Amino acid sequence: MQRTIFEIEHNLFRDAFSAFLKKEVLPHQDDWEAAGMVSREVWRKAGEMGFLLPWADEQYGGSALKDFRYEQIMAEELAKINEAGFMLPLHSALCAPYIAEYGNAEQKARWLPGIIKGETILAVAMTEPSAGSDLAGMRTTAVDKGDHYVLNGSKVFISNGLLADLVIVAAKTDPANKHAMGLFLVERGMEGFERGKNLEKLGMKSQDTAELFFNEVKVPKENLLGDATAGFYYLMNMLAQERLTNACGAVAGAEAALQVTIDYVRERKAFDRPISHFQNTRFKLAEMRTQIDVAQVFVDRCVTDHNEKKLSPEVAAEAKLFTTELLGKVVDEGVQLHGGWGYMWEYPICKMYANARIQRIFAGTSEIMKEIISRGMQL
Repeated sequence: MQRTIFEIEHNLFRDAFSAFLKKEVLPHQDDWEAAGMVSREVWRKAGEMGFLLPWADEQYGGSALKDFRYEQIMAEELAKINEAGFMLPLHSALCAPYIAEYGNAEQKARWLPGIIKGETILAVAMTEPSAGSDLAGMRTTAVDKGDHYVLNGSKVFISNGLLADLVIVAAKTDPANKHAMGLFLVERGMEGFERGKNLEKLGMKSQDTAELFFNEVKVPKENLLGDATAGFYYLMNMLAQERLTNACGAVAGAEAALQVTIDYVRERKAFDRPISHFQNTRFKLAEMRTQIDVAQVFVDRCVTDHNEKKLSPEVAAEAKLFTTELLGKVVDEGVQLHGGWGYMWEYPICKMYANARIQRIFAGTSEIMKEIISRGMQL
């Protein structure tokens, strides 16, 4: 189905980013997978090319492209090549906006230039061993000590956990108010800040996902983002963009999985004819084609609404729910249509299957998305 959301400048940007991925990412995917993380060099090269924080103001080194379609394009192109380790959208569309939105002039001037250059890699630390989707249940604390805060606690499943130079850490600041929390910028090398091992996951093998520990970490007041008690609301305000980013990648991932499956069934033969000639195969592919097209139109509309600041949390949750569930269905059907070869790691569909499973869990589980949607229905 022809998409109408993009203009000439977006298509040129896509061509440039796609060329960057072919040169700087595709040749290294196997090595990154073996190492359990991507190289720092690819971050610096992405910065040099202007692909990090394209929305940032020119005074910090950005391109002032305040149009979410550029973030959408990069999420789509990364999904197209099934690159789950180089989490550029996390850095640019999820983490950095906290600094841009809630940071003061001094904080922006201090950190944004390095973030844009790829010299300072970002992560955000919300999830804890006993608190995932329930952010109000977190136990990490930050105690005001006058000119600094003392941070204690731990976080888990933190993407970019090992590579990150600056981590946005959510912590409780008032024991009497479960929603009172602050967002603190914890820097690499701060005393008491430690990282666990690279967690062994089902998929996303090249993504450095780790547990983080904070033991009496002294965080200067200058590293607090905004109000020390408003962090919960800051997180809630940013979740719509996070979920839209997930949706952009998920529907593109479903498209990529469909294409590799189509390629396979056209070539693979059974009973002296291509698998694509069997009615079951054709009906399965037709159903996937239809659902992906429907999902893409919805996501594109969400992007348009987001650019106009009209995207509601409920609709963003719908986009995240529908596209990630669809992605799970498509990769599963893709494996099935590949037969035994679909279970082999050397085949793209196998890696796609493994990488896709987390999509229905992170950034809010599918069940949490349903809860958000139903609340909007005033049930």
